[in-house]
Amino acid sequence: MTLRRGRPHSSGKHGHVIDYRHVIHALRRKPMALLNLVYREQLFPRRSYQRAFEALLAGDGEKQACRIIVGLLALAHDRACEAELAEAIDAELDAGRLPDLETLSRRFAPHPTAIPDITIEVAPLHLYDELSTVQLIGAASERPIPATLPASSCSSPSCGCLP
Repeated sequence: MTLRRGRPHSSGKHGHVIDYRHVIHALRRKPMALLNLVYREQLFPRRSYQRAFEALLAGDGEKQACRIIVGLLALAHDRACEAELAEAIDAELDAGRLPDLETLSRRFAPHPTAIPDITIEVAPLHLYDELSTVQLIGAASERPIPATLPASSCSSPSCGCLP
């Protein structure tokens, strides 16, 4: 595992490392917070996300740009496709188109056949009643032992302290 290190700015300020995965849940609730975020440039995981944000600001306006870029960051986080999504964003921008969140969400959606169909068979309840009594095997005793023992009783069936 490698972690990025913060580098100081040329102005002498301390460098910051911001991982979008740490703040994506808050940004989902308030996407417009991205607009005035102090660490916005450090937030974008790759240059293509920043390019997309700049293009969206110029083309769609602030509210729509924030909503779309937060959606793209959330998609990259949820589907673990940060690099592949960055390539798709670059391809859209290089073709002169703005990234479309709906199209990219469908493209990176999980394949329906990749999700297994699981069937759970529920056991009949009367089988649990049979588990509540335990029979000792052997000549020592043929009486049933209650499932819950009194607090003073030993849990060993061979000691003979059971009532």
